[in-house]
Amino acid sequence: QVELVESGGGLVQPGGSLRLSCAASGITFRPYAMGYYRQSPGKQRELVATIWSAGSTNYGDSVKGRFTISTDNARNTVNLQMNSLKPEDTAVYYCNVRRILSPIVNYWGRGTQVTVSS
Repeated sequence: QVELVESGGGLVQPGGSLRLSCAASGITFRPYAMGYYRQSPGKQRELVATIWSAGSTNYGDSVKGRFTISTDNARNTVNLQMNSLKPEDTAVYYCNVRRILSPIVNYWGRGTQVTVSS
């Protein structure tokens, strides 16, 4: 059973920084991707960032140049460093693990709230 536990959300002023972490356990398949998605009220869940098994990354257009995704060597933890935060970054951030080979399965954390406000 895959379990994802997020931490690091909170309230920050515009221009500030936050670091999210997600501890993953129970992953028994390879390869897989790890990442973060976010959802704000009235909007669809959107990609923030993904990191693949080989280390390549991709980012949503709205966060490129401001956010950085990384994992530890064992790929048990995925981190999201968020800099130059804007009010429009306010959302619930969800950790994601995706089994890449068939059957493709997505696993989700419970989410952590990030609020950017003065």
